[in-house]
Amino acid sequence: MIHTDLIASVGTLIRRHADARSGKLAYRDGRSAVTYGELAISTANLAGHLQDAGIAPGDSVAIYLPNSVEWVESCFAIVRAGAVAVPISHDATPAEVAYRIEDAGCKAIFTTDERLALVEAARAEHPQLRTVIAVERTGAPIGAALRYADLRSSAAGSAPRDPEQIDQPSFIVYTSGTTGRAKGVLLSQRSMLWVVAACWAPIAGLNENDHVLSPLPLFHSYALNLSVLGILAVGASETIQEKFSTSETMAQLKSGQFTVLPGVPTMFHYLLEAARAEPEGSFPGLRLCLSAGAIMPAQINQEFERRFGVMLLDGYGITETSTMVTLNWTHGGRVMGSCGLPLPGLATRIIDPATGLDAASGAEGELIVRGPNLMQGYHRKPEETASALRNGWYHTGDLARSNPDGFLTITGRLKEIIIRGGQNIAPSEVEEAVCSFPAVLDCAVVGAPHSHLGEVPVAFVVARPGMAVAQDELLQHCRQQLSSYKLPAAVHVVTEIPRTGSGKIIRYKLKESLPAQ
Repeated sequence: MIHTDLIASVGTLIRRHADARSGKLAYRDGRSAVTYGELAISTANLAGHLQDAGIAPGDSVAIYLPNSVEWVESCFAIVRAGAVAVPISHDATPAEVAYRIEDAGCKAIFTTDERLALVEAARAEHPQLRTVIAVERTGAPIGAALRYADLRSSAAGSAPRDPEQIDQPSFIVYTSGTTGRAKGVLLSQRSMLWVVAACWAPIAGLNENDHVLSPLPLFHSYALNLSVLGILAVGASETIQEKFSTSETMAQLKSGQFTVLPGVPTMFHYLLEAARAEPEGSFPGLRLCLSAGAIMPAQINQEFERRFGVMLLDGYGITETSTMVTLNWTHGGRVMGSCGLPLPGLATRIIDPATGLDAASGAEGELIVRGPNLMQGYHRKPEETASALRNGWYHTGDLARSNPDGFLTITGRLKEIIIRGGQNIAPSEVEEAVCSFPAVLDCAVVGAPHSHLGEVPVAFVVARPGMAVAQDELLQHCRQQLSSYKLPAAVHVVTEIPRTGSGKIIRYKLKESLPAQ
């Protein structure tokens, strides 16, 4: 069941495919493409130049690039040099960039000519950042930075180290920071590729014949695992979108060249809206869609599958488990609204947060996980690591329940539960009811302070184009699905719901926008 041949060092996987399928497309974006044979050469050159610049085994190197072929090549080059890759969103604020550079102790950075001024400002504050490698995208001068294209195309003085030890940290992936300051999660090649071997290959059937269309932000663990490492491990091909665009994705899916589309629920929501006017059979070649990163409402899942004529497999994953914990299967039955079954070889429990004992069958509790895919800890945060990793189990902080067949449903976050007059309310349950109202395109629910009840649920909604959301009608609709204490005390119409790149709602931003009490 677990494809153990896929668990190997990045250098071994690259050489394996360079030998077997040298001329095959590996990755492409809107500007360039690279075959497996070219990938072996370009990443070896870049790794050697990093080593020549003084990058030692275990040093941290930042990837501050947009989604692109260069992003993938930089990532593989860092790992082949025996260093640790630190992905940073190309849209991160200067403070976020500086924090990650300082926290991870980055000694080199891959960036673009358009971000050089920001990087130089960060380097002035953090002198350990000695080497800057610039991808030229706009024609802006790059000053003293090393030119990416030159390093990529020229042999270095050093051959890549290509360490075969795959249990050391190779990635520091920062959490989304939806509830506080982001933490750097230490992940190894083994933990990441174990997910490919236990999930994407055997369950989703990812293989060398697939051509994946990926709109996922590569700096997130979901994309790093599936859209970067997963493609390499199985020898598939991938087209990388710089950013998700509903119209661009629809056009590409209609071309018939793509077999797999990974995404987050918000993306599938917008694609479904765009596809309502399309005739059946508009998406030839597509065999599977995959969703993770946030809770997928059952209604959206069912409607998407009817409209697109393919399965949309929902799963649950977190950075601290090298992404996936559960996934629905293509066969054997599913429970719509659930995130599927635990991966083979992975242990899960649902416990009472108050006692630490296993919750009763079907009862809600905190999900904890144990398996080969667990993180090694939070970088430079021993107390947080000790709190999250206890007796070999990772405590997710997510609330879940399991049905008699083992299908898990994520019901919310421990810290996000709204306690109204002593009664617990899961925001996700209210959100699913609100999103089923015809005029609502997107929704998020947060707790607002209340002088007598402690807090009450408040809904933020995005209206469908050309439609208006009438609060009275929305609440009447919700009364048919929710107990009275779960009904939103107020409804705010907004233009968008703030989300991370992996689709998680940034609730604290919505709470900050609430009127003062």
